[in-house]
Amino acid sequence: MKKSICPIVVVFLVGLPLMLAQTVVVKAGHLIDPAAGTVANNQVIVIQDGKIISVGTGAAPANAPVVDLSNEWVMPGMVDAHTHITLDVPPSPPGTSLMDSVLLQESTALRAARGLYNAKMALDAGFTALRDVGNNGNYADIAVRQAIDKGWFAGPTVIGTGKIIGPFGGQSHGYAPEQMHFWTFEYIDADTPDEIRKAVHQNIYYGAGAIKLVADNSAFHYTESDIRAATDEAHRAGLAVAVHVYGGQAARDVINGGADSVEHGFTLDDDLLRLMKAKGTYLVGTDFPYEHIVALGSLMAGTPRENADKIIDRLRRAHAIGVKMAFGSDTVSDLPGKTRIDMVFDYLDVWKQAGIPNADILRAWTTNGFDLLRLSDKRGPISAGHAADMIALPGNPLEDIQVLRKVNFVMRDGKVVRKF
Repeated sequence: MKKSICPIVVVFLVGLPLMLAQTVVVKAGHLIDPAAGTVANNQVIVIQDGKIISVGTGAAPANAPVVDLSNEWVMPGMVDAHTHITLDVPPSPPGTSLMDSVLLQESTALRAARGLYNAKMALDAGFTALRDVGNNGNYADIAVRQAIDKGWFAGPTVIGTGKIIGPFGGQSHGYAPEQMHFWTFEYIDADTPDEIRKAVHQNIYYGAGAIKLVADNSAFHYTESDIRAATDEAHRAGLAVAVHVYGGQAARDVINGGADSVEHGFTLDDDLLRLMKAKGTYLVGTDFPYEHIVALGSLMAGTPRENADKIIDRLRRAHAIGVKMAFGSDTVSDLPGKTRIDMVFDYLDVWKQAGIPNADILRAWTTNGFDLLRLSDKRGPISAGHAADMIALPGNPLEDIQVLRKVNFVMRDGKVVRKF
């Protein structure tokens, strides 16, 4: 008796053409490796189902669609490791604050919509990954990440930290007791190691991909054991810990407590920078240009010019000592006549004023960012096995770093999202 084909096999055979891999080829005239600071010419990048399967000088597979970037400099996308995509801080009248102008007036839904808008703007400018470090209402950053991951909106890889964990009051000061704890719309109060651990658990539960603490916003600050409670819990879950801290003993406790990155670090002295180098702690310096400081108000004691000079000096010293650095903008508003992305690229001038070589700037804005965000095993390098995320430029940023402003091609997960 002749046997019939099993119905399950029939379904498989009928569905087989739908499951064939989709192959795309990118011809890169000049392929930049920011990690090594080198350029390889005439490279063929073969992409299958959004992942790179080979890079080299061989022939392209027959009949595969070709993206011709033969006259371009191709490189990994950039990373902004300290941003607030759901936040916009307008000029505030005297006597008002962030709490008054934003936190009490905007819903999480509005914040998420702004986050999607800013995320797409960042992607179009060549930032294929970013880390949102809080001030996002009731987990708007996680909603943005989920919407992008579902394919509803185009955007970069978003690592959200959820609510900022801090000692009582978050980053607010002196509100009347009758106002209760309204800041918990943005922050989690945590004053003991056990409370800190619980706060970490809460953020992970709601989808955080990293943890953010603020260490020194009050006369009291987190101790080394407090920081250690956060890093122990986060690291067991595979998440990095970022801590807002400027300098002094608070920064020493942050570094010794095992934080993965110091955010801002404006008043770090050389001893603390050397400690960071020894511990492998990243500096995400948010190195504000002078014009931004004038517009946003004082970051620390002193005039805007003094603060800008201190930032350049700290950046120069950190580079000379050999501290690992990743770029973070902390851009939360639009200056007149400039978009938020225009403002992000203004930071290139600060890095150049600090005497940082182009190759080191490029590494901090790409390779180091992917490493800090714990994405390097999946994204970042243009090499086999990694996601097909890449950008193209009309010139070589190793020779002229300002060409980063001129991204004219963006690909994410093998899909072209911008091309001029």
